[in-house]
Amino acid sequence: MLAQAPRDSIKNAKKIVVKVGTSSLTHASGKLNLNQIDSLAREIADIHHSGIEIILVSSGAIAAGLGKLGLRKSDISLSDKQAMAAIGQNILMHMYRKMFSEYGIEIGQILLTKEDFDSPERSALCKGTLDALFRYEVLPIINENDAVAVAEIKVGDNDTLSALVCNIIGADLLIILSDIDGLYEDDPKENPQARLIHQVTTLDEAVRALAKDTDNDMATGGMGTKISAIEIAMKTRTKTVIANGREKHILRDILSGKIVGTYFDL
Repeated sequence: MLAQAPRDSIKNAKKIVVKVGTSSLTHASGKLNLNQIDSLAREIADIHHSGIEIILVSSGAIAAGLGKLGLRKSDISLSDKQAMAAIGQNILMHMYRKMFSEYGIEIGQILLTKEDFDSPERSALCKGTLDALFRYEVLPIINENDAVAVAEIKVGDNDTLSALVCNIIGADLLIILSDIDGLYEDDPKENPQARLIHQVTTLDEAVRALAKDTDNDMATGGMGTKISAIEIAMKTRTKTVIANGREKHILRDILSGKIVGTYFDL
């Protein structure tokens, strides 16, 4: 079911997971967009300083490695992609550390695989680590451990990863930042008249039929993976907003209850 309704519950969120996609962190060339990263860091820092527990699930490591070496994702093998992740993760975290430090925030990196969610013991350890980082007022930055993960232990995309993190910590709100404004009634690239759906209250077949896969060769998930992630987040009653990560003050607008993106109140 599609609906228009107030977003009052968002204003009361105390535990938030923000997932940012590769397209929101990089230029078309594949190199890191420093202005975008700084803008994201400034908004997250402000939320953090307000007392809200916030986690950043960040894509972009492979893209950063590729950009550093002037390669394209389609040009390289799986082992090369894992090597790019090892190179790029260091680049990405260096930039995050530099920019968050400007706003008085220490960061802590956590790299996860599917095994960390499949095992109750490992999930409990992950939760314990995150709780400790919150106590020390350190911002957790999470990514999949792409440098070593093989098919059997890969989560596969960071939309799903962010939803699984929501399950572990019992998040109130998941914000998925992408290169699209939200869920549309039709593909806006093919139909410029397509209308943005501001609120969804039921994930039925009509909603699933609207999801499209990404055509961005630097990314790993489209609207289909986002809908699947929302279904995972529903298990712990986490609300979700999908919005455009390139919009100025997008996180502030979402948390103030402004009607931006698509709000999944399920």
